[in-house]
Amino acid sequence: MSTAQLERPPLRRSEGPTTLGAWLHHAADHAPPGHGLRFLDRRERPTLLDWAEVHRRARAAAGTLQRKGVQAGDRVAIILPTAPSFTDAFFGCQLLGAVPVALYPPVRLGRLEAYHAQTAGMLRCAKARLLITEPRIHRLLGQTLARFSPSLGTLDATTLSQGPTASITTSHPHDLAMIQFSSGTTRDPKPVGLTHAQVLAQTFALIDEVLSTGPASSRAGVSWLPLYHDMGLIGCIFPALCLGASLTLLPPELFLARPAAWLRAISDYQGTVSPAPDFAYRLCVQRISEAELDGLDLSSWSLALNGAEPVRPSTLRAFSERFGRCGLRATALTPVYGLSEAALAVTFSEAAAPPRILTCDPDALAEGRVVPGPEGVEIVSVGRPVPGFSLEVRDPHGEVLPPRRVGKLWARGPSIMEGYLDRDDQPLEDGWLDTGDLGFVHDGELYIAGRAKDVLILRGRNHAPHLVENAVDEVEGVRQGCAVAVSDVLEDGEVLLVFVEVRAPHPDQAQACAEAIRAATGLRPDAILLLEPGTLPRTSSGKLRRAETLRRYRRDELAPPQAITPWGLAKAFARSGLGRLGWIVEG
Repeated sequence: MSTAQLERPPLRRSEGPTTLGAWLHHAADHAPPGHGLRFLDRRERPTLLDWAEVHRRARAAAGTLQRKGVQAGDRVAIILPTAPSFTDAFFGCQLLGAVPVALYPPVRLGRLEAYHAQTAGMLRCAKARLLITEPRIHRLLGQTLARFSPSLGTLDATTLSQGPTASITTSHPHDLAMIQFSSGTTRDPKPVGLTHAQVLAQTFALIDEVLSTGPASSRAGVSWLPLYHDMGLIGCIFPALCLGASLTLLPPELFLARPAAWLRAISDYQGTVSPAPDFAYRLCVQRISEAELDGLDLSSWSLALNGAEPVRPSTLRAFSERFGRCGLRATALTPVYGLSEAALAVTFSEAAAPPRILTCDPDALAEGRVVPGPEGVEIVSVGRPVPGFSLEVRDPHGEVLPPRRVGKLWARGPSIMEGYLDRDDQPLEDGWLDTGDLGFVHDGELYIAGRAKDVLILRGRNHAPHLVENAVDEVEGVRQGCAVAVSDVLEDGEVLLVFVEVRAPHPDQAQACAEAIRAATGLRPDAILLLEPGTLPRTSSGKLRRAETLRRYRRDELAPPQAITPWGLAKAFARSGLGRLGWIVEG
C-alpha cells in the first residue's frame, strides 16, 4: 500500500556567503545599479535605497547599537513600521552579531490592554536587552514597558543611521540569526529561534521556486506584508537580498485603507512576485472600484502567492475573474503552505499551472476519508514540498497513512527550527515537526484540512471549521472572512456554535447563515451568534483565534473593541505615562 509521503531533494548550492550580514555586504558590492528596497509612504511616494545604501545605513546603525552597549549574541526587540528605520535596525543587528526580534506595533488601538500583556510577555520570553522603536509608537508602550523593561532601555530608531561605522562582527552559520514568534492561533505565541543556516536554506528554497518562472534579472518583488511577519521579512526581503533584486514595500495600513495601492505598485514597478493571505485577495475584489482598474497592468505578475491562512476556492475564482481583464494570468495564483516553525514555506503549488481544487464528499471527509466527486466541499491543493523538505500524514498512533486519508501533518527540512527557545514543550520528534495541521495527499500534492486543535467534533465525527466559516461569506451583511465555528460540550451533548461578525444585522440574518452552512456542509448549527465588527480575537498577523473565541464566550468576555476617539486616544497615551495631548491633537 502506498503512503501519504512527499519529499523533494535538497538544493545543491554553490559556494557563497553563509550569514545574512555577509549577504548584505555581497549585495552592496554586486547588485545591479538601482536595485534595492523601495519604500512607498501613505501617499505612495517612493524612497529608494539601493543595496549599497542599505549596507551603509546598517553599518551606521551597528555603530549606534554598539555605543548603546549591545554586544554579539544580545537579543534586540524591534517595534517599527515598514520604513527604512526597520532595515536599519534589523541589518544593524546582523552586522553586530546581535539577534533581532521583530514584534508588531500596537495597530488595534481598541485592544491596547491585550497588546500590552502579550508584547511584554514576548519581550520577557525573548530576553530582549534593548527595544528599538520610534517616538509615536513609544508613546503607546508605557504599560508594556512597565511590565517588562529591557536592561539597556529603548532606542529611538530615527537616530540609528546617524551613528559612526561599527567594527563588523563575524557571525557563524549556526549562530542565531533572528527570533520570530509562532502565530498563536490556538495558543500563546512561542519563540522560534532560527540560525543563519536555517533562514538561508529557506531563502534559497524560495529562490528556487521564484526562478522557476523566469531569470533572476527579471525578478522584482512587491509586498505590503508587515516586516514583523515571516512572510514579509523572510519571504520577501531575504530573497531580494540574496538575488540583489528590487523589492517595493508598502505600509500594511496603506493596503488596508486602499487595496488598489498594492496592485498599482505591481503595475507601476512591474512586480513579478507578490505574496498575501487569502483575505487580501478577497479585499481587492470587494473594495477596488472599476475606476481604479483603469491603466492597471498586472501582466508582469507571475507569482501571486496565497498562504498564511486557508485558501478559499471562491477567492481564487473571484480574483482571477475580476483582474484577468488587467492582464493577470490564471497561472499566477499560487497557493502555498508554511509555518513559522519551518522559517516559512513548506509547500508550493506548481507555478506554471492554475490552482487545483478538489471536490470531496463531506460525509466521507468527516470520517477522515477523501472521496472525490462532482459535488461536495472544495479544498485547494497547496502543492508539493519546497526543496529539501519531506512530508508525512500520520494517524494518532504515528503510522503513516495512505493517500486520501486525513491525518496529522509532519514536516522535516533544512529550515525547521531546533525547538522553541527555553521551553520544554517541543513539537519535534527525530527531526520531524508536528505542524499541528491536518491534511491529506492526493495525486502527489498536499491538501490542508484544518488545525488539529480546532477540529469540530460533532456526534463522533470530525469536521473542518473553515468549511463552516466559509459558508456564510455570501450572506448579506456578513463580513467576509470574519466567522468562527467551534464545537462545545454541554450537559446534553456536543453543540456547534458559529460566531459571525456583521456590518448591519437584520432579523433573518442568523437563519440565512444557518441555511448557508447546512447547504454547504450538511451541518445544522445549534446557535448563530451575530457580533459587531472587530469582536473576534485575532493574532498579530490577523488570523482568527477559535479557542480564544470560545474561552471569551464562556466567560462572557466576547466584546467589540473600544471605540477610538480623540479623547480615548489621549487617555491611552496618558496611561502609558509617555503621552502629550499636544502631540495627539497635532498628529
